[in-house]
Amino acid sequence: MSEGDSAGESIHGKPSSIASFFTRLGQIYQSWLDKSTPFAVVRWVVALLLTVIYLIRVYILQGWYIVTYALGIYHLNLFIAFLSPKVDPSLLDDADEGPALPTKQNEEFRPFIRRLPEFKFWHSATKGIVVAMICTFFEAFNVPVFWPILVMYFIMLFCITMKRQIKHMIKYRYLPFTHGKAKYKGKEDTGKSFTS
Repeated sequence: MSEGDSAGESIHGKPSSIASFFTRLGQIYQSWLDKSTPFAVVRWVVALLLTVIYLIRVYILQGWYIVTYALGIYHLNLFIAFLSPKVDPSLLDDADEGPALPTKQNEEFRPFIRRLPEFKFWHSATKGIVVAMICTFFEAFNVPVFWPILVMYFIMLFCITMKRQIKHMIKYRYLPFTHGKAKYKGKEDTGKSFTS
């Protein structure tokens, strides 16, 4: 490979200023994502506020219903992945493959492992809202449709999908909302110290 043939490099083999700018921008973005990881409630409140702002914008503009419908379908898809186990029990032929949920009282507790972790769910949902918001600035995405049909179709799709997911949960006996192992309290500290 000759000098300067790789993408983002200048003639002299050094990264171009544009490539280094976007690399630095990506690093800053990742740093902010890493800092936001422990603050789940705050992250979801921000996502909810962005959703409300988006819905107000769509209501005021009276358009972009197809974009809103696509955003709803995308969020439904993310939600189903969030509720699903990482290893689908219906696809396992051998009982020894992958993690198994306990079936008896005396078996060891194994936490539910999601196909889509909470952080990735939040990140993808927020990116979807931002992309949908950007789409509302372009008239090309404002396709005229009769929005009540889209609402009814989305409600029907949501009900059918959730019914199938709940049947799957019941059949394979898993609950996606566990909070980890039970925590046991030790003896209370009386505040008295023993002297020897």
